[in-house]
Amino acid sequence: MALLEVSELTMSYPDKPLYSDAEFQVNKGEHIGIVGQNGAGKSTLIKILTNQVLPVSGRIDWQKNIKIGYLDQYADIPENSTLEGFLHTAYADLYKTEAAMTNLYTKYAETMDDKLLERASRMQEELDAADFYSIDQKVEQIITGLGLNAIGRDHIINEMSGGQRAKIILAKLLLEDNDIIILDEPTNYLDVAHIEWLENYLQSYEGAALVISHDFDFLDAVTNAILDVSFGKITKYRGNFKQAMRTKDERTEQQIKQYEKQQEVIAKTEKFIAKNKARASTAKMARGRQKMLDRMEVLERPEENPRATFDFPYVESASMEAVKTNQLVVGYEKDHPILNPITFQMSAGDKVAFAGFNGAGKSTLIKTILGYLTPLSGKFSFSPSAKANYFSQDLVWDNERQTPLQIMQQAFPKEEGKTLRNRLGRAGINGTNAMKEIGLLSGGEQTKVKLALMELIESNFLILDEPTNHLDETTKQALKKALIKFPGSVIIVSHEPGFYDGLVDQVVDIASISNQTPSDEGL
Repeated sequence: MALLEVSELTMSYPDKPLYSDAEFQVNKGEHIGIVGQNGAGKSTLIKILTNQVLPVSGRIDWQKNIKIGYLDQYADIPENSTLEGFLHTAYADLYKTEAAMTNLYTKYAETMDDKLLERASRMQEELDAADFYSIDQKVEQIITGLGLNAIGRDHIINEMSGGQRAKIILAKLLLEDNDIIILDEPTNYLDVAHIEWLENYLQSYEGAALVISHDFDFLDAVTNAILDVSFGKITKYRGNFKQAMRTKDERTEQQIKQYEKQQEVIAKTEKFIAKNKARASTAKMARGRQKMLDRMEVLERPEENPRATFDFPYVESASMEAVKTNQLVVGYEKDHPILNPITFQMSAGDKVAFAGFNGAGKSTLIKTILGYLTPLSGKFSFSPSAKANYFSQDLVWDNERQTPLQIMQQAFPKEEGKTLRNRLGRAGINGTNAMKEIGLLSGGEQTKVKLALMELIESNFLILDEPTNHLDETTKQALKKALIKFPGSVIIVSHEPGFYDGLVDQVVDIASISNQTPSDEGL
């Protein structure tokens, strides 16, 4: 029996149908990637499978007694939990068994009751079978693999950033003994090295997995099947991401040919009917052709994804220098800098990707040189004519009940409503979603709104912190094309080398520009 059987699944919202009569199975050992355009209903599908949302209709049948692990990045964590302590809660049941076993041995020493000894022995066998005495080693492997050492084992989790919390919740999930794990964007807060570690982990993971990710290189490495959510259907393909998409493209091409051939037949038949239905000698034949048309199951043309386009307005810079730092120290507490002193510079028109492990301080460095944070020491300067345009990775809004159009109007009150609607449309936000509360949109749709806002700001320096986290592939390529076209300077923080490859002139590891000798010229 399959671990999961989904049948006749229909889901829609009042203004948006998602899928109808969908069905698929998840079998033991399958690692299934869930893909689809932003807003197609991928995250909604996960919420249905985990009982967070009820579908309009359909059956969700899990195998009995199955253990399901779900990566909930907003999970409640007990107050004052430390990193290491929280990870050990993955084995809470085993620790309870150990405590009960110890208690039985203690009572046996007092009573010499052999029944107590037998029960304790069975518990010992359970612990041995679960590899209980290797727990510390397993926890250590996860901490090292996901780069949690830098956070601090005794650090209180509720004092950490959202990205650090997400990594720790992922770590706990991987330690649990689940039959199937459900991961929604697991790579969002991981750097390249830790994504590679997670790839290796999942490749050897014997349980089943459902994975939503817009990092298609990652999906290609860890999946053996794909669920494609698009145009009201959920289609399952065998093979990894590239193989599945190749099969989808071949099937779509075949469907288009069948549709076009049928349309030719329909057009010729309708022309024949119109020409001959009034003639006595051919009217009978015309009526026969009409009956044939009436009985024909008319094919629908396979829809094509609407493609987003971006164009960031440029204003000339009067300086050859874009930004320069000299022994700049950044962080939130004077005694605890996040980075060693940073010295680097960029000329006008340079395009640079910042690399380095998650938590290395890339976002903090960017916020400091933009003036959002005060440097702990050292100096930095922008060109006097620099005009920066900044994309932050956090999807945080002043009012989540405002619509994208209202947000655009509030930010740019002098712009005409038609201009703002057109800009949202070109970014991939249709008329319905433009009038929907921003908090109800998917992560990808919210990201598109943020990019649309940036397109109304003239600049010569674009600074983007993880802009691709929630974007589908077509939108990523549209963004990449716009950034290549942009004549000004660009700094990109991204964990996807495939995105910035061919876009930037230089990839800078944050560690490589720390502790450099300060410039003699100063700033």
